Amino acid sequence: MWMYLGLLAALFLGLHNLCKKHAVQGNEVFPVLFGTILAGFLLLLPWFVLSKVDPALAKDIGLYITDIPLAKHGYIFIKSGIMAASWILAYQALKHLPITIVTPIRSAGPFFTFIGAILIYREQPTFTQWIGFFLIIFSVFLYSKIGKKEGIHFKSNKWIFAIVGATFLGSSAGLYDKFLIQNLSLEPQTLQFWFCLYTTLILLGVLCVTFFPNAEKRKAFKFRWTIPAVGILLQMADYFSFKALQDPDALIMLLSAIKRSQILIAVVIGGLIFREQNKRKKLIPLVGIMLGVALILYSK
Repeated sequence: MWMYLGLLAALFLGLHNLCKKHAVQGNEVFPVLFGTILAGFLLLLPWFVLSKVDPALAKDIGLYITDIPLAKHGYIFIKSGIMAASWILAYQALKHLPITIVTPIRSAGPFFTFIGAILIYREQPTFTQWIGFFLIIFSVFLYSKIGKKEGIHFKSNKWIFAIVGATFLGSSAGLYDKFLIQNLSLEPQTLQFWFCLYTTLILLGVLCVTFFPNAEKRKAFKFRWTIPAVGILLQMADYFSFKALQDPDALIMLLSAIKRSQILIAVVIGGLIFREQNKRKKLIPLVGIMLGVALILYSK
């Protein structure tokens, strides 16, 4: 069952990426990002209210949000800052780059997690994992060659640096999650709720500086149904992922690999919807990245 839950998480992540591309295309990035996070927070808010009004019921259905000390709030706020910066960079890049370029680079996130696991947690990679490591590097290099045909030069395009930076920060947050959940013993739904709240507040502060004072940007902003859909789909993906991890037989390495199948939705379906170029050629490095990720995650 946990594998099917992982596939559901991958499905919602893939749909989340498609909606995100539609939401930011030709639109103001910061209010779009704020709207998506706010929608996710509003989806989680009833959990918090239920935990206060009827804690017994919240515990019975597995949605109870526990009270935590101030120090743990500080740690969660750090995670919110990291992810807010990651999302700002990712949304800006997604606005200016094809989804068939952005999503595969984002899918190489396990590469950064792989490095972090070696340096921070002293994990020792196997020979197979090293093969996967270099396969990802080579596949990203192939993407740079295809991107040049679309006028996207990896060395000089600032949005490529933005998406790589976003991927690095996202992977750093993933490593930080291990500390929050294992060392601080935070419940997933508790972490999810407070993280959304603090990220909403951070992005509201960004809007107060960059968006609200600027009349032209306010007029340029277009509300689309995909804006709240992005936040809702992301929270649903997280929910199914957390439910899968509740199974004592669930293997996190296999679950992570299953969730990477979201890239197929973004590249294949996204390429057709947004009519992007060189879709068939992008399938070759796409397979390379997926194979590299699989070698890293499946290796024992």
